[in-house]
Amino acid sequence: MADHFDVLVIGGGVIGLSVAWRTAASGLRVAVVDPAPASGASHAAAGMLAPVSEVTYTEEPLLQLGLASLERWPAFAAELEVASGHDLDYRTDGTLDVAFDSDDLAALDELATFIGKLGLPAQRLTGRECRRLEPMLAPSVRGGLLAGGDAWVDPRRVTGALLAALERLGCALIRSRVAGLEASPETVTGVRLATGESVGAGRVILAAGVWSGALEGLPPEVLPPVRPVKGQIMRLRSPTPILQRCVRGVVHGSHVYLVPRGDGELVVGATQEEMGFDTRVTAGGLWELLRDARELVPGVTELEVADVVAGLRPGTPDNLPLIGPTSLPGLSLATGHHRAGVLLAPLTADLCSGEADRGLSAICSPLRFQEAPPTSPTPEPGVSTPEGSR
Repeated sequence: MADHFDVLVIGGGVIGLSVAWRTAASGLRVAVVDPAPASGASHAAAGMLAPVSEVTYTEEPLLQLGLASLERWPAFAAELEVASGHDLDYRTDGTLDVAFDSDDLAALDELATFIGKLGLPAQRLTGRECRRLEPMLAPSVRGGLLAGGDAWVDPRRVTGALLAALERLGCALIRSRVAGLEASPETVTGVRLATGESVGAGRVILAAGVWSGALEGLPPEVLPPVRPVKGQIMRLRSPTPILQRCVRGVVHGSHVYLVPRGDGELVVGATQEEMGFDTRVTAGGLWELLRDARELVPGVTELEVADVVAGLRPGTPDNLPLIGPTSLPGLSLATGHHRAGVLLAPLTADLCSGEADRGLSAICSPLRFQEAPPTSPTPEPGVSTPEGSR
């Protein structure tokens, strides 16, 4: 074998890099394998850290994970900024969830009641109170819900900082595709690269997002049940920020969010499409985003288009991530984060390094599918579902 590491992480997105950084900081010899690190779903993501404003009626286990990870984010961000010398544009001004018409307002009222029953911090606002907080909101906004504990960060800055921090720690970055696993009869021993070389490791962590389910050398029962969920997203630019906090909205039943950056960038997203591995940016997808964003914040149509991109989120049958050891000794998973990858990065890093409690580990254990295969059907390609990406 060309080299041997204590831990080898397959995948250089925000999850893989966070796991590698936390692991390398503990003194272990770590390598990350990815042909183009920080270029996939993490590059496309908006970076909302919003477990409260994005809670749904059927995902309370995901909410538990999200709250636990949000609690870790302040220390994670501060430590990473020191370790890398990079500013993450980490902000904690909360999320304002607004409703456009009476039907949207009724749905928001139901959500507010649900959030209240869960004991989560959120403040119900009138339309006038919403516009007092965000003057650029349209006069037609009927009301809102302020989740003051929500935060957000720039994922592109986060992955850049993680790469810098890993370089300072001497972590190896292998820019190659993994062709398959190397294994003895008892355990995983490393990976085989597309170049033909082998790299040994005492432990392999598969964090390759939507590509995690395509790794050769895995027994069928160990293959993670992840599927690609496409999300198109826009980045607009103005000389100064037009919003002070994240704004999420429902316009005639369609979801949209706007995430401001400190430099004047405004991220507008995101579609959620079951289209397989299609990463095309389409006119229809962008039109839907701008149409709904304009209803909430009319001024967006005056902004410069800085970037458009489509990313693939790794979805699972139950919308919960796969984090922890598999039934194959030497192999762990850190994938399937769907629309919560950036939010769950600190918690995932702690789970992979054994620094989180067993209750959280049980929620996202990969063994849940190996013990009881999921029965819920996977949506067919070409079928769109409501927005939910971050």
